[in-house]
Amino acid sequence: MMDNEHGSHSKSSPVRLADHFAASSRFSELFSYGMDLVEETAAFLDSDGREAARGLSKTASAVYGAESMRLTTRLMQLASWLLLQRAVAEGEMTTEQVVAEKQNIKLHQLQSHMGGAGWDELPDLFIDLIHRSVALQKRIQRLDSEIYGNKEADEPVRQDNPVASQRALLETAFDPRFRD
Repeated sequence: MMDNEHGSHSKSSPVRLADHFAASSRFSELFSYGMDLVEETAAFLDSDGREAARGLSKTASAVYGAESMRLTTRLMQLASWLLLQRAVAEGEMTTEQVVAEKQNIKLHQLQSHMGGAGWDELPDLFIDLIHRSVALQKRIQRLDSEIYGNKEADEPVRQDNPVASQRALLETAFDPRFRD
């Protein structure tokens, strides 16, 4: 970059994806969606879900208990990631601080089985909350990988089709489920 009349080049700092993304309207939408999902899930589990769980068979009740723990833990991990990104956007933390803090966040764990004995007895809204939380988890995993360059062992990177990987990035960026 030329910055003076003598043609000297200035050293510019690299563009930080984390800073740029955290300040974007796309992040604001994602943040709102994620926090709304956390609130909706908590409300369901504290009222209608608790009532529905009482009428389940023993098998379905065990599935409900395990999946509700996975669901809440998954959402807390995702909310933590979102809150860290917001801290960058608001200038409360540097990207370096976020990178250090996010080591405690497990984005690639707590997969739901979504099937098997008792699954078909679970409340429809509960299953919907699980599906939506898993979709959010996948989106945040992709964003985290793009922003911070993290590749987890349980999420293999496909090198055989660069067009497919670019398409996946575009789908993540323009996912209509995160628009209101």
